[in-house]
This record gives sequence, C-alpha cells and structure tokens, in this order.
Amino acid sequence: MKTYLIERNIPNAGHLTPAELKGISQTSCSVIEDMGSVKIQWLHSYVTDDKVFCVYKAVDKEAIYEHAQKGGFPVNAIRELSTIINPETAK
Repeated sequence: MKTYLIERNIPNAGHLTPAELKGISQTSCSVIEDMGSVKIQWLHSYVTDDKVFCVYKAVDKEAIYEHAQKGGFPVNAIRELSTIINPETAK
C-alpha cells in the first residue's frame, strides 16, 4: 500500500469538541472496517483551525475517495508521500 496525505477543508475544525472528534473518528473506522484493512488504513490526523490533514495507507487514490464518499468526508487534495524525514535523518 502507498501512504497518502489528505487535506480536508472543515470550517472550525480546531473548535470541534472531543465528542465530535470521537464521532468523526468512529465513522472513519466503521467505513474502513466495511472496506477492509487490506484496502485502506488510517494512521493519524492533524487538526488545524479550518483543515484536517489525514495520513492514510491505501491501495490507490480511488480507495481514499471511496472512504470519503461513504463517510461523508470532504477531500480537497490528496498527495502520495514519497518518504518521511525527521531529526534522525540528519544524523
């Protein structure tokens, strides 16, 4: 599977309550369970004031779009990640 960064425009995302974030997370996990973890996996997400950036593993971009459609999530951009760097890369 490839790793993707998904940008989702969600107004006031940074002000969602823990209960709202839990509900969104439960919806995502339910859709993934229905689709099958061999097709798509959610790694984590970063929430900002008005966007959510999600990191997923998926067989292709179409699986990302399918997940979004079934879960009712926006998809404003999808980027395939080629590598990850961090401070360890400098050593």
